Amino acid sequence: MLTLASDVEVLARFGRALADPIRCRILLAVLKAPAYPSDLADTLGISRTRLSNHLACLRDCGLVVTVPDGRRTLYELADPRLGHALDDLRTAVVAVETDRTCAETDEKGCC
Repeated sequence: MLTLASDVEVLARFGRALADPIRCRILLAVLKAPAYPSDLADTLGISRTRLSNHLACLRDCGLVVTVPDGRRTLYELADPRLGHALDDLRTAVVAVETDRTCAETDEKGCC
């Protein structure tokens, strides 16, 4: 049975997906245009195995979907609104001072 995630769960999933630079690069790539894994691996300069793991995470988070294309599988954003959200987040964060860094969280989850 399919249940809807709470707002907090949805944002947490989105945050986990965006927490990794490779997943961010994948999302920005498929934001431009749907892509095949082999092309994404070449474009991003990572192994297909590593890419596969990140794509699985993005699928599990509900951010990308697969589209069968003959013997190949195309990846695209799960919803066009995600593209708008990514653009909004990207431009909002650009307004932050470039000499500031985002601190890693400690074991308590605090910055």
